[in-house]
Amino acid sequence: MSWQTYVDEHLMCDIDGQGQHLAAAAILGQDGSVWAQSTSFPKFKSEEITAIMDDFAEPGTLAPSGLHLGGVKYMVIQGEPGAVIRGKKGSGGITVKKTGQALVFGIYEEPVTPGQCNMVVERLGDYLLDQGL
Repeated sequence: MSWQTYVDEHLMCDIDGQGQHLAAAAILGQDGSVWAQSTSFPKFKSEEITAIMDDFAEPGTLAPSGLHLGGVKYMVIQGEPGAVIRGKKGSGGITVKKTGQALVFGIYEEPVTPGQCNMVVERLGDYLLDQGL
């Protein structure tokens, strides 16, 4: 299965059969290289990915300044230190799951809920971890 198939079929999928989808999704290497992304995924800067990786290494470093992706600032909310970073902006937000080699991103807007985004992103991330990726 190609990385793009993971994004298209496992991240940008119909959530719970409700006809709802994430606004954008991607799988990136931990160095910021794009493995696959939805067409709607924002153009990001390498320093934004570096800051995310720094927070995985030292949880809490993003909290004062926020998580930035594609120039959009998300307020960092409770995640799982070293494994998951969650952010909120207005009625939407972002979930980032770290695997052994990759970062799995999901960005949502209403009517998708934070819990639905977390479920989709973390399920794929856990699967990749189980596969040694």
